[in-house]
Amino acid sequence: MGGVGSLSAKMSSKIAGWSRREALYGMGLGLGAVAFTALLRGEEQAWQRSHPLAAKPPHFPAKATRCIFLMMEGGPSHLDTFDPKPKLDQLHMQEFVRSGDENSAMSSGKRYYVRSPFRFRKVGQSGADMAENWQHLARVADELCFFRGCQVDSVNHPTAMYQMNCGNRFGGDPAIGAWVTYGLGTLNQNLPGFVVLPDVSYPQGGAANWGNGFLPAYYQATALRPKGTPILDLAPPAGVSRRQQQMELELLQKFNDRFLQDYPNQDELRARMETYELAFRMQMEVPKVLDFSGESQRTLDEYGIGREPTDAFGRKCLLARRLIEQGVRFVQLYHGTWDSHDYIARAHARLIWEVDQPIAALICDLKRRGLLETTLVVWCGEFGRTPDNGIRGGIAYGRDHNPKAMTIWLAGGGVNAGHTVGATDELGMTAIEEVHHVRDFHVTLLHLLGLDDNRLTYYHAGRFKQLSQFGGQVISKLIA
Repeated sequence: MGGVGSLSAKMSSKIAGWSRREALYGMGLGLGAVAFTALLRGEEQAWQRSHPLAAKPPHFPAKATRCIFLMMEGGPSHLDTFDPKPKLDQLHMQEFVRSGDENSAMSSGKRYYVRSPFRFRKVGQSGADMAENWQHLARVADELCFFRGCQVDSVNHPTAMYQMNCGNRFGGDPAIGAWVTYGLGTLNQNLPGFVVLPDVSYPQGGAANWGNGFLPAYYQATALRPKGTPILDLAPPAGVSRRQQQMELELLQKFNDRFLQDYPNQDELRARMETYELAFRMQMEVPKVLDFSGESQRTLDEYGIGREPTDAFGRKCLLARRLIEQGVRFVQLYHGTWDSHDYIARAHARLIWEVDQPIAALICDLKRRGLLETTLVVWCGEFGRTPDNGIRGGIAYGRDHNPKAMTIWLAGGGVNAGHTVGATDELGMTAIEEVHHVRDFHVTLLHLLGLDDNRLTYYHAGRFKQLSQFGGQVISKLIA
């Protein structure tokens, strides 16, 4: 009995400085382990019952449960990637004749047709069209569904980016990732539901491209910095323990709770309180997700990590896989400078080289791990490019912005893989088959994730609002 009493006294003195969770965990006894497990389960169940980001069932059964969105900011040229136009070979350097339908934003002066500097070939059993410098993506061509019928409304980068990301050209509306987390919640309470991996320079339009808009602040994205520490102040300051942090948060929570009793409709304060708690939980979870040391050298090599020019985007693609593996619902990756008005042969060749291997590796990796079937992958820019341009010095072949024709592709998550849907005219100027406004594309993405755009609404400024602004139709040919 004396031994047991001595042990109890020692444990009591040790427990005095611990939280309840730490005490149970530190006991290392059978009863303590059971209690600790029950405590965690109870906390998780309480969180799932009450938190706005708790996982929610979809509106209807769907294969896709999460999304990786690859945004090629600047407007990749469909004519030089996935939509070959032999007619341009015949018209190269002939003066472009306006029909009156071309966008007024095109620069004035003489303009000339410009052929693609890249050769195209058919790849995969599906015979998908792909420029020759997509060497790695060609291996997964049969996993892709190409869509050539999407159109947007703007030729200006910021407004077109807002429309592609948020459905509204003028900014201020929730991003599609915010809508998805609003509809489905998150699968891991210790990580954000919506994560963005931007370039060093933010895209045109800035962080509003992934904001929560008029949705509660819970649903805005967490952007991870591309260089240095991904999240500033994630680690506690030197000399501050987790217990001290927890005590500070508990004290702050008491003050905030008192304030909320008097002002119960302060949603921003509620979200800020949750952000503090999430940041505390992320201190344990995020470092593990960001640590690639557990990945094999073969995997790192497949993504092109450790060599140029694939290292930066390869790291983003591998991190995206690790994030969705850990329950993040929506991950958006940015790759910029696709705005090739000049020297498109040099510019697009470099850009494709940077992303080709990492994207192909991502798709292969997801499939190998059994994740592709439930993960929707999207590749797009904010608009396409024109078949003509002004010529500087006789050699600077490039292309202007084109909102009426573009190529988007999708993979995984219930898409009609191995098919090309829609078509553009013989010059690639305008979509002519399976033509859909971007609002229909957004409605289709939500549908693939089990969400009905007409039911996924939020009351704001006197009316119920939705991603499509005022409704749209599902593009059924994109769905398997």
